Amino acid sequence: MSAAQNNAMSDTTHKVSRLEGCFAKLKQANRPALVSYLTAGDPDADTSRRLLHGLPAAGVDVIELGMPFSDPMADGPAIQKAALRALNNGQTQVKTLEMVRRFREENSTTPIVLMGYYNPIYCYGVERFLADAVRAGVDGLIVVDLPPEHDDELCQPAAKHGIDFIRLATPTTDAKRLPNVLANASGFIYYVSVAGVTGGSAPTPERLERAVADLREHTELPIAVGFGIRTPAQAAAIGRYSDAVVVGSALVDCIEHANTPDEAVQRVHDLVSELAASTRACRMVNELLSD
Repeated sequence: MSAAQNNAMSDTTHKVSRLEGCFAKLKQANRPALVSYLTAGDPDADTSRRLLHGLPAAGVDVIELGMPFSDPMADGPAIQKAALRALNNGQTQVKTLEMVRRFREENSTTPIVLMGYYNPIYCYGVERFLADAVRAGVDGLIVVDLPPEHDDELCQPAAKHGIDFIRLATPTTDAKRLPNVLANASGFIYYVSVAGVTGGSAPTPERLERAVADLREHTELPIAVGFGIRTPAQAAAIGRYSDAVVVGSALVDCIEHANTPDEAVQRVHDLVSELAASTRACRMVNELLSD
């Protein structure tokens, strides 16, 4: 059981989180989750709201919503530019949480994970941020620059609020380091498919399959694979053996290269629909062969 779940349950009952419920449902259906990433406030507040609210209907199972930050060191050029567009248009932590709250007014089931960096949360105030995040309807956090050695800063307080803390594992996470990475993780494990920043070169499915299998030997949490996944074919290949496929930079590129807000919304939701179709069908061949 996850750290967040342990702290959220009573002596006699266990409250199933949105993330836990989502992955359990998809496991029963024998298909991976499609996880999409967008930066809150990109390219502007209204378009970002339309993008966010349309994701579930387009086929997204879990939403990662980026908290824009001026120095996103783990992100590639596409998401760096998205963060700057959002900040230049006045996006703040308060507005990002308000986006989640408004989303929850019409969608109570799709998990939302906030992804970003510790500095904006620290400036906001950790306890204030966590309390406001719970009220808004946030389910999990991915904070890429806060290592396990600082779990008392945010990871453990988040668990007390019932918010999952998703940890990153990478190709360079060795056997000595892995137990620390997994110790207080909850929700799912995000396996970074390539060494480098978001939006990089496509991962090799064969190598990734071995890495995911090795990671399963050490955790019962669902394993999501992200970084470098841009096409429905790539998503399908990785979804055959992972619990979730994460696509971010490809969607952000749709926004950057659109000529109008309407075109941005259409392009993002069209690509999401293609990705969703590919992930939903990716294990059908295995099922047919097993029959």
